[in-house]
Amino acid sequence: MCQVFAGQNPERYASTTRRLRLNGQSTSIRLENAFWDTLDEIAAAEGVSTPCFLSTLHAEVLELRGEPENFTSLLRTTCLIYLGQVTAPVAVAAE
Repeated sequence: MCQVFAGQNPERYASTTRRLRLNGQSTSIRLENAFWDTLDEIAAAEGVSTPCFLSTLHAEVLELRGEPENFTSLLRTTCLIYLGQVTAPVAVAAE
């Protein structure tokens, strides 16, 4: 079983830092490439650029809960939620 995980392409878990603006503030975010790929996919599905999607998400979190304690963790869990929603209809269809 671990071969599925251990055998993955190391490029997926290599980290990349992207510089962007979140609601007018310049910042940098470091995430594993697999998460960047998923965030790019989410943004494309929303019809916006990744920086625009991240800025909108950050603004919505600020409005709902205040400044997030760890925005990169929020982004990772956003990816997990998205992937769960994308694969859920496939799992239901298979039943």
